[in-house]
Formats: sequence, C-alpha cells, structure tokens
Amino acid sequence: MEALLVSFGLVALAEIGDKTQLLALVLASRFGRPVPILAGILTATLLNHLAAGAVGALLGIHLDYAWMRWVIALSFFAIAAWALFPESPKIDAPPPRFGVFGATAIAFFAAEMGDRTQIATVALAARFETWLAVVFGTTLGMMAANLPVVLLGRQATRWLPVSSVHWAAAVLSVALGIAVLVRG
Repeated sequence: MEALLVSFGLVALAEIGDKTQLLALVLASRFGRPVPILAGILTATLLNHLAAGAVGALLGIHLDYAWMRWVIALSFFAIAAWALFPESPKIDAPPPRFGVFGATAIAFFAAEMGDRTQIATVALAARFETWLAVVFGTTLGMMAANLPVVLLGRQATRWLPVSSVHWAAAVLSVALGIAVLVRG
C-alpha cells in the first residue's frame, strides 16, 4: 500500500506543469474529445510505466543494496531538481491520422520517454518490492493530474499554483531520497 500511495503522490505532483500535462492541454484544446484523449493517456502511461517499472524491478534485483540505495536516492534528488525547472509549453499535437485516441497514445508514449515521471517510476520500482503497485500508483497519479486538464482545458491552469506544486514535488522527492539513505 505504501508503494502505491507514494507512487501516486509523487507522480501526481511531478506531473503538474510537465510537458505531458501541457500536451494533454494542447490535445484537449485541439480535439475537444475528452474520452478518447483520456483513454489514450491511460494506455500510453500504462505501457510506458510498465516498461519503466520492469526496468526498476530488475535494477532492484541485480544491484547490490548499498549501490541501489545511492542510485535511488540520487534519482530522487535529480527529480527534485528537475521539478523546479518548468518545461517548455511548445508542444504541437500530432495530426489526427490515427484518430484522437491513437494520436494521444502515440504522442503521450513518446513524450513520456525519459520524462521525470518515467524516471520516478524506475526509481520507485527499484525501491519497493511490489513494482506492479508502483506502476498502478504512477499511472493513477498521471491520470489524476491530467483528468482536470483534459476536462476543464485552459481553465484548469488558472486554478493550480504551478510554482507551488513544483516546490511540493521537489520537497517530496528530496524527502524520499533522504529516507532511502537514512533507512539504509
């Protein structure tokens, strides 16, 4: 349960202002069809985070715990630093060649490659033994952050103090990094 809750919270916070959330805003504004957009986000996130979770689980198995502890802690510190630097909103939605669902799934999967939420999924899966709970938590966190953006479009950005959320994500990531080192 801890793996699911920590994963959900970290990714939900880290996703605020992230390029994939901005992509969700662009897609919602361009297509105006929330159901296929949300389905595409869910599909892409689940596939991407399953792969990231599997990598994290393998790292957790194959790395000596002392090394793994430092790798995980440094990953959390890097995510914290990354959270403080907003990403560029210059994201263009792909053409609807594959339909709204297909365009969303392809764009989201590609945008998540190397993204801070994917890195967080790898680190969390290496940290916790239940990597499927991590994947479930990170996927739910991604959906929780993107659902209001897709449903409410541009108005959602007026309600969220993005800089405060970036700081909260950074503080949470640092706390998780320190916890990993202290628990040793």
